[in-house]
Amino acid sequence: MSGYSELGKGRFSMPGQAYLVTFTTVDRRRLFDQSDRASDACRAITAARLWYRSRLLCWVLMPDHWHGVIELGTMDDLSTTVQRLKSNSARMIRRHHPDAGSIWEKGFHDRSLRNGPAVLAAARYIVANPLRAGLARSVGQYPWWDAVWL
Repeated sequence: MSGYSELGKGRFSMPGQAYLVTFTTVDRRRLFDQSDRASDACRAITAARLWYRSRLLCWVLMPDHWHGVIELGTMDDLSTTVQRLKSNSARMIRRHHPDAGSIWEKGFHDRSLRNGPAVLAAARYIVANPLRAGLARSVGQYPWWDAVWL
C-alpha cells in the first residue's frame, strides 16, 4: 500500500473525539485565492445540515487546502463526515464556478486530539495558518476561518 490508501490505514472513529483534519485541493491548485470561490466554499463547509450530529469546532480555508477540528457525534464516523464536507463544498463550488474543475484530492489526513489543551493548541495552530503563510498580518485580516470559542 502507498499514497492515498495509506491515509486510512489504522483509522478509527470514536464518538465525542476531536480530530485535526486536513485535506488539499487537486494538485494543490490555489482555487481559493478568488474570494467568490472561497466564500462559496466556506458557506458549504459550515452548512448546518452537515453539522447536526458532529461539531465543527474550528477551521480555516487556505488557498490550496483546508484544516479543521471536528468533534464526532455519536452516530458519525470520521471518513463519512469528511466525505460529506468535501462533497457538499465541491458541489457548490462547481455549481457557481463551472470552470473550477475537480476540487479536492482523494483522502485526508487526521490526527486524534486529547481533549482540553490539545484541542485549543490545534485551534491556535489552525487560526494562525494564514499568518505563517504570509496571507495576513493578523488573524482578523483573514476572512476564511472560524472557531466556536469566539
